[in-house]
Amino acid sequence: QPPVHTAAFSHVAVSGYDPVAYFTDGRPVRGNAQFTTAYQGYEYRFASAAHLAQFRASPARYLPQYGGYCAWAVAQNRTAPGDPNYWRIVDGKLYLNYNADIQHRWEANIPGFIQDANRNWPAVLNH
Repeated sequence: QPPVHTAAFSHVAVSGYDPVAYFTDGRPVRGNAQFTTAYQGYEYRFASAAHLAQFRASPARYLPQYGGYCAWAVAQNRTAPGDPNYWRIVDGKLYLNYNADIQHRWEANIPGFIQDANRNWPAVLNH
């Protein structure tokens, strides 16, 4: 698997959603193709020039963990796409989940699943 989840034949990360908006607006916001930047070979889109500038100043602060793959799946030593609509910020880091059911499972033991996922990442990409 590539280190950042994208749709097939695409290099757009976070399904085109603005990663900064989770932190500033507290919700998922679609990015605008007018405000884009490339980072480590992937395209990131933003809702505004201000969000783009914030990302450029500190990309690691805003990137979803595990390359945007589902945090619960990575904890299970698997990969699955992260859906930008199922998210949580924990200790200043953005995590995505596959869907509402998986997010509910993940919320049952977030610290434990983060610990497991951190142990599995990035080796899980080689499965």
